[in-house]
Amino acid sequence: MALVDLRTQATRRDPQQLLAHLNSFELDLKFSAGIWYFSPGGSRFHERYGDELTIEQRLEIAAGLADYGLAAMEAHYPNEINEDNVELWRAFSRDTGIRLLTVIPLLFWDQQFEFGSLSNPMDAPRKVAIARTKGALQLNKELDTDFAVVWPGIDGYENPFGVDFTAMRDRFAEGLAEAMDAVPGVRIAFEPKPYEPRGRILFGTTPEGLLLGKHVESLLTTNENRRLLDDGHRLCCMNPEVGHVLMGFEDLAYAFSWPLSEGRLAHTHWNSQPLGNYDQDLNVGAISPEQLEALVYTLTMYGYTGYFGIDINPERMPVDTALRISMDAIRAANDRVNDMDHEAILFSQQQPEQCRGWLEAYLVRARAAHPDRLPELKRPL
Repeated sequence: MALVDLRTQATRRDPQQLLAHLNSFELDLKFSAGIWYFSPGGSRFHERYGDELTIEQRLEIAAGLADYGLAAMEAHYPNEINEDNVELWRAFSRDTGIRLLTVIPLLFWDQQFEFGSLSNPMDAPRKVAIARTKGALQLNKELDTDFAVVWPGIDGYENPFGVDFTAMRDRFAEGLAEAMDAVPGVRIAFEPKPYEPRGRILFGTTPEGLLLGKHVESLLTTNENRRLLDDGHRLCCMNPEVGHVLMGFEDLAYAFSWPLSEGRLAHTHWNSQPLGNYDQDLNVGAISPEQLEALVYTLTMYGYTGYFGIDINPERMPVDTALRISMDAIRAANDRVNDMDHEAILFSQQQPEQCRGWLEAYLVRARAAHPDRLPELKRPL
């Protein structure tokens, strides 16, 4: 399994170098999708809006999106991909050209994880969680994926009174490090979420995800993992999701810039979400398209080369329709970003006293259907 090199994300550029980079770099819009939302799901408030689909039926839908730009799939272990159906996935990739990007250990669903998975204070369920994580990492290695997403959805608390938070965090980090040392060379892409299904989830914000990454890497001991770390690679990286970041009232561009600045942005999950609220997983661009544009610009500035994982919950439209809309929303935002006046934008940021209000006026025109109908805006240079 070849480790994707993320080290260039952390490159620091002076203004002239940054301008040259923006004028020459374009994002490679490679799209992935999670197999879990290809079948209608119910909730505690309503039943399924459609029949439950088998993995074979879901993959058939995904195959029809190959020509539209779907390049990779994501799946949980062991419910969606496992040792018994792995040949089905191999055949799907071989026949469609759509690769498997990540195998995700399912650490939040089972009844046995009622009180947590890797952070569970009871030995028996925690050992199951560690073993499951090892199994997922082994499949990632065998299938030559790019990373293993880890989401601690059930690791958290509601009532903070008397909780030994340090011990809880240590158990999670130590369990993850144990699994990574058992299957060395496989990168983790950690996905924070502040709440839901737990009242509070461990490592729920972007900075906490970075702290977890540093903690886990300090615990790794195998020769291969230590060699990779000594060469400047990050092994416990991040997969921030747009909706989760906004649930925590973080700013998208600022939040994603943190893992980029450390060479830790292994993957990205895309949808749209009102600030706070429950996790809605709306189609990309449906809400706050200005946040989408700012994030795309930040990814361009730091040279992100990874996939754009669409993570949505299309309850009231066909999943293939929702995926087309979401891919097109990112494409459209990327086109707007590429057409922008990078020199003037950077100047307005570096010389703010000379450019009061210019950037806002410029963005109004960049987003206008008929900018020619607005008064001409003088460049600040």
